[in-house]
Amino acid sequence: MLKVLSTYSIKGGVGKTALAVNLAYALWEAGKRTLLIDLDPQGAAAFYFLIGPAEKFRMKDPRSLAGGLRQNIRKSDFPGLDILPSNLAYRRLDIVLDRMEKPRKQLRLVLDTFQNDYDAIVLDAPPNITLLSENIFRASDLILVPVIPTVLSRRTFEQLLAFFLSKGLPAGILVPFFSMTHARNKMHREIMESLPREYPAFLKTAIPYSAEIEKMGLRRMPLLAYAAGKPPALAYRALCTEILAHLDPAPQTD
Repeated sequence: MLKVLSTYSIKGGVGKTALAVNLAYALWEAGKRTLLIDLDPQGAAAFYFLIGPAEKFRMKDPRSLAGGLRQNIRKSDFPGLDILPSNLAYRRLDIVLDRMEKPRKQLRLVLDTFQNDYDAIVLDAPPNITLLSENIFRASDLILVPVIPTVLSRRTFEQLLAFFLSKGLPAGILVPFFSMTHARNKMHREIMESLPREYPAFLKTAIPYSAEIEKMGLRRMPLLAYAAGKPPALAYRALCTEILAHLDPAPQTD
């Protein structure tokens, strides 16, 4: 059954796209036919795979939206891992969705058309709360939320949680994790200790701040593909293993 995982944060620059890229790679490594969809108009996720912007297409109804997205799918250098790049025109998706019936559920209907082609879809979401964001929330089986261990980043996570509760969305699909952490920073250590006590959904693995992660932009590939033995890659590997366990939980024993 097709699984849809999204990486999302109200804030930009918190490691959302880096996770989307490495998670898509980890899913591919696990033998899952994977599609990475870059919905952020900046197009960084596709850039990491040496893929340019999507071609423009008319987005006037669900059929043309699904067809237009499908015609833009590109193969990556890793057979079985495909990329659907972004385009600046995607900033108009909110307007397009608002004109359709059931405007908050259209993305899931579109993604369901990929049911026979892929085992997993990873969505790199834009950093805001819009109609497109609500579509992403309703289309996702899991939403991975990077949280820098700072007061403001904690606040944005709590704002997202409050939004879910106000809209009757299932807060259980929100899966936060600590990102861009500094072990020597006292505030980081304190928040990383206290916040999971309040929100047990936090994944156990934290992603450290590292220049090695920033080199993804130079290498134009996932960190897991070129630095598998280095500490930041090991952290991403552990994080992705936790996420995969959420998708395929071990059977309960008596």
